[in-house]
Amino acid sequence: MGGSWFGGDVVIAGPGVAVARVGSGGLYRGMALAGVVAVVAAALGIGVPSTFGAHVAVDEPQYLLTALSLAEDRSLDISDELAGRRWVPWGGAELPVQTEVLDGGAQISPHDPLLPIVLAIPMRLGGWVAAKAVMALMAGALAVLTLWTAVRRFAVPLKIATAGVAIAAASAPLAVYGQQVYPEVPAALAAVGAVALLGTPRIWAFAAVVSALPWLSVKYVPVALALAALGLWRTRSKALLAGFAVMGALYLVVHRVIWGGWTVYASGDHFQNSGEWGVMGFAPDLAGRALRLTGLLVDQGYGLAAWQPAWLLLVPALALGIRRVSLVLPLAAGWLTATFAAVTMHGFWWPGRQLVVVLPLALILILCWLDRTWKRVAAAALGLSGVLTYAWLAAGGLAGRLTWVSGFQEVASPVYRAVASVLPDYRRPGFWPAHLAWAAVLVLLFTINLRKSHVRA
Repeated sequence: MGGSWFGGDVVIAGPGVAVARVGSGGLYRGMALAGVVAVVAAALGIGVPSTFGAHVAVDEPQYLLTALSLAEDRSLDISDELAGRRWVPWGGAELPVQTEVLDGGAQISPHDPLLPIVLAIPMRLGGWVAAKAVMALMAGALAVLTLWTAVRRFAVPLKIATAGVAIAAASAPLAVYGQQVYPEVPAALAAVGAVALLGTPRIWAFAAVVSALPWLSVKYVPVALALAALGLWRTRSKALLAGFAVMGALYLVVHRVIWGGWTVYASGDHFQNSGEWGVMGFAPDLAGRALRLTGLLVDQGYGLAAWQPAWLLLVPALALGIRRVSLVLPLAAGWLTATFAAVTMHGFWWPGRQLVVVLPLALILILCWLDRTWKRVAAAALGLSGVLTYAWLAAGGLAGRLTWVSGFQEVASPVYRAVASVLPDYRRPGFWPAHLAWAAVLVLLFTINLRKSHVRA
């Protein structure tokens, strides 16, 4: 194996991955284009409020207050920021209580610290706008790295990869979370970085990006474990195994010392009676949650396909790319976490939140699937319709008619209206006929393409 990290004509490919040669000049231009599209699309959403009356809302103020505390006090304790009502200029008059008052009067937000650490200096220098601008830059970096990984690691033709990554970056949910102050986009960046590093000698860089995932949020542990397993399987490295063990132990010790539990939720006001594991629900109905296996894709309001129909192509792409374990295993880990561990699919957030961490991997699978002209035409048509919907959303938000976490289903986009009309609404009792119909269609698509994959093999 050989070649440079961002240059040269040689692809560093893992086992079972096709190899192609792409000139560096064309690749750099494609990366620049995709990155600019991602940054611009995300930045357009900064002016759209999170809720009516607040530029940031829900968990966003917690991340920003912690970033502010780190910048000013070098501390995770946000009690003085809360007492000073520092959130009011950008978070609205009232802030939902999330923190428990600990011994000594400290209040530590029940969110992992890596994102506030990244945003501490921008928050100190330019406030919430600077913090969101940095998020948009990370969205650009995610697009650049996804494109590079698709081309260099999975031999996706450059033009297809550039168009596909740009379309995904300019539509929901990636464009929305490209400026929302949540760890979703940084986590996706870490996940793609880990896949890009698989099969290279840079095992400590791989270990670093995988280890970053839990420090962004404990909910990313399953994805981190899947990626760690892939790295250990590829390298058979005892040193890497020891490194992951040390990082895991450090994570647990730090959380016991600072948050008082095994996770950050131990310091949360909501979990003082139930315990920190109540974050997954007090009496989870796993059979009911299994509906999310399809609902996360096709729910009328909170499914991916409602806002970007091209995500439907993931089903046949997954079947034909089932042997691409480096993509499929972490994708499955993320999807199953969103299905069974998340307390709800219909939360007070923009749709697709729990899946953003693995969506770039899903995108690469789809790009690998586009091996026929008709597939590329269909993908382009579906993808551009999603871009149109995002443009409608941004315009409606900037005009004050909707926000990112409330009223967004009132968007006037004819594409969304048409697509949503044939999708099930899992919040209403009458969703079963549409659910069963869509489940049958998705299973049929998967089965047909899975058989094709066996024929090709």
